[in-house]
Amino acid sequence: MRFYIQTFGCQMNENDSRLIAGLLRSAGHQPAEGLADADLVVVNTCCVRENAENRALGFLGSLKHWKEELPGRIIAVMGCMAQKSGTAELLQKSYRHIGIVIGTFAGAKLPRYVEEYAASGERIIDTEERYGEEELKRCEVLAPTIESGYRAQVNINYGCNNFCSYCIVPYVRGRERSRSVSEIVDEVNALTANGVREIQLLGQNVNSYGRELENGIDFAYLLQQVSKVEGLERIRYMTSHPRDFDQRLAETIARLPKVCRHFHLPLQSGCDRLLTQMNRGYQTAQYRLLLQQIRRLFPQATITTDLIVGFPGETEKDFQETLDFVCECRFDAAYTFLYSRRPGTPAADMPEQVSDAVKKERLQRLMAIQDPISLALNEQLVGRTLSVMVEGISKQNNSMMSGRTDGNKIVIFPLQKSARPGDLLDIEIRTAHTWNLYGEPV
Repeated sequence: MRFYIQTFGCQMNENDSRLIAGLLRSAGHQPAEGLADADLVVVNTCCVRENAENRALGFLGSLKHWKEELPGRIIAVMGCMAQKSGTAELLQKSYRHIGIVIGTFAGAKLPRYVEEYAASGERIIDTEERYGEEELKRCEVLAPTIESGYRAQVNINYGCNNFCSYCIVPYVRGRERSRSVSEIVDEVNALTANGVREIQLLGQNVNSYGRELENGIDFAYLLQQVSKVEGLERIRYMTSHPRDFDQRLAETIARLPKVCRHFHLPLQSGCDRLLTQMNRGYQTAQYRLLLQQIRRLFPQATITTDLIVGFPGETEKDFQETLDFVCECRFDAAYTFLYSRRPGTPAADMPEQVSDAVKKERLQRLMAIQDPISLALNEQLVGRTLSVMVEGISKQNNSMMSGRTDGNKIVIFPLQKSARPGDLLDIEIRTAHTWNLYGEPV
């Protein structure tokens, strides 16, 4: 069959889609040029935020006509939204054109389910949680079969044990489980043999990698082993939990030049009372010490964060504490989100839910604080020469190219005819903006 994959959500979902594509190819199916040419559409869903869930449901609704045009077509829904309690029942009742619904534990079974549904026409639903060896391996070994260019993502662990009060991930991704070091290194070796030069290691909390493995294996040890892969230029990772970023990890990164000096440490709030309500496991004093430790070891590091605006019960005083802490921390960038009420999480039932109007007003005030900080830190880079990995032609101007620094800052520079994605160029920074830098090749 010709398949088309539509992905909603984060890097984890994007990588899952890449792996599912590899699995389908290995079963003899081929990618379609677009939805209109497909016999099978796989919708990989997210439910971390309401907007992503609504977009996925809207897309699924639009597929009814696509299915009616050719009744032999197959629609499969997978991912976090499919695993969420009550979703399978909703899809079964209100989206009768959908043939297959599989949760986050059943991705490896998709080709078999496609074959069964094509033969019988009977709807298949599998949202069972599995924690056995088959589930852990899933289809990661197929990743090298996909042409991935110069950059690729590799899952190192799945699930989450943190249970932050606003987050639905532990309920749809399950408990933490780590892949073996050998499996991960083998996958990275295969990818670099295919031309990959930058790897992003993925996990809901990469810092907790290896807790259930033997022999004291942890994320620091994994970084050391991945760094040994020949041909690999850069290693990134997403996401770190501030509570679990320890001294050993920081000192290990300092000894590994391939590991990028970009530290994404989701703060979520600068108010200690709300951090407790969020069940984050740290207070601002601990977070402050972590930043001091990182900046002592990596004076030129890029530090970014996530912030939630309008968490239930957030008062004006609480929000002002966040603004003050953001001013103190001076992040290179902050990814800001309006609190999204997720049924089934503790925060969804908390009193004093903040109105949308207040959330939006506070978000604007937060951005008005953070944007000048981002600009000021970028301006400090003017005159410096930075190593930039080429991404390709700039989306805004085809006479320019774009790339990223070790610190994940976007750099725009004049077109270099000999440069290819994945090449490293020395770029002198000439001007700075809030979200990117402009420079000239040295």
